[in-house]
Amino acid sequence: MTSGTEQADLSRFDSAPELALTWHRAGIGAVLATVVETWGSAPRRTGAQLVVGGDGRMEGSVSGGCVEGAVILEAQDTLESGLHKVLEFGVSDEDAFAVGLACGGTIRVLLEPVGKTLDEEVLEALVLARAERRALAYEVNLGSGKGHLVNPASYPDRMKMDRSGVEEDGETFVAVHNPLLRLILVGAVHIAQALVPMARLAGYDPVLIDPRAAFGSAARFPGETILQDWPDEAIERLGLDRRTALVLLTHDPKLDDPALLAGLGGGCFYIGALGSRRTHAQRCQRMIAAGFNQDDLARIHGPVGLDIGAASPAEIAVSILAEMTAVLRGRAGGGTE
Repeated sequence: MTSGTEQADLSRFDSAPELALTWHRAGIGAVLATVVETWGSAPRRTGAQLVVGGDGRMEGSVSGGCVEGAVILEAQDTLESGLHKVLEFGVSDEDAFAVGLACGGTIRVLLEPVGKTLDEEVLEALVLARAERRALAYEVNLGSGKGHLVNPASYPDRMKMDRSGVEEDGETFVAVHNPLLRLILVGAVHIAQALVPMARLAGYDPVLIDPRAAFGSAARFPGETILQDWPDEAIERLGLDRRTALVLLTHDPKLDDPALLAGLGGGCFYIGALGSRRTHAQRCQRMIAAGFNQDDLARIHGPVGLDIGAASPAEIAVSILAEMTAVLRGRAGGGTE
């Protein structure tokens, strides 16, 4: 087994809490900036985060790049004052496109200096929960700046929809922290070499499974997590949940089928399998023989990926990631040959 470095893990777009804690503990200072409300065509959804260091460094985003400069300056002020701040940015239709908030979009951004209004112990508990793939909600009063972690059962609809936002009282902001999206790839093939970096950019934490050492090597996938175990054993160790996508790429039933059996018995939101329609029909027959029914088979996206006419490994990777996104967001997918 080889594993990615801590730096690789921290480079994900959705790692603002982890970076904020790391920078704070390193003595740099950190402010967590969170989009708490949007109106119109705001470029980032509610809950999007940016972390600002005391030395001016930044990771993440709260807009299309048009307000980050102002957020950084305001964040420096909160580090000095130790007080939280809520910023509002909006533009008119006339100058919307000039600054990036199209169609008169407006956003409100909460600034929380770590170790001051945002308690270090609260942030540490959040980071630990994220590492352990435990869902949590963070509730903060926008007036007082006081925040704490709450049981996700307190906000079942928000957790299910993965939707942060301000409650009806206009003062309570709830940040949803579901487990990070995870992509389990069986088969460290050429398509995987394109799909892994794309998936990471889209916010997934990819894990490769391939018992064939020549395929699943650090040289072919530098810095990535590679499990050189039999697929069913590796999947049993990893576990499957509703934030996990499982993609099978080997074309070899000896490797794909054990993973597929585990996937159909688990709770992952997406299962995709590479192969022609004929190959998929044969795969389904084997699953029926194993005791699964038509409803189970309907969970398998095969041939994998949206039908965009993909030909090259990179294009196939795009089609797979697009279909994963469609299923995650409740849209219909479609197969490719």
